[in-house]
Amino acid sequence: MVALLEANWEWLLLATSAFSVLALIATLIALPWVLARLPTDYFNQPLRRSLRHSKRHPWLNVLIIIGKNLLGALLAILGLIMLVTPGQGLLTLLAGFFLMDFPGKYHLERKLVTSPGVLPAVNWMRKRRGSPPMDEPIDFG
Repeated sequence: MVALLEANWEWLLLATSAFSVLALIATLIALPWVLARLPTDYFNQPLRRSLRHSKRHPWLNVLIIIGKNLLGALLAILGLIMLVTPGQGLLTLLAGFFLMDFPGKYHLERKLVTSPGVLPAVNWMRKRRGSPPMDEPIDFG
């Protein structure tokens, strides 16, 4: 019985470690790719345009919104788990939050990008991908 429990813990540790490595690789690939595709004035809009106002078919928009929020919730939960287990918990948690739609998200994004060192890091990643730097966020008061 003890050997069976030890084998299950070893498998769980191996699986979480493998997921952690995959999450790190996915983050290192996806983050610069996404940041390079954002418009330079992304953080200078008074309001964020919703996917609901897209020109796509309404049902396709609903499916995209639901899928994006479910993926974001899954990543947020996995990020919370990885905060106390091996893994990139904080990055996974942030990726989950930025995929989800919730009130105040745009304000949170703007607050994060105005933190010391964040905008220069974003612009460094954009420069490496051949994109122009992001504009400094405007204070809308």
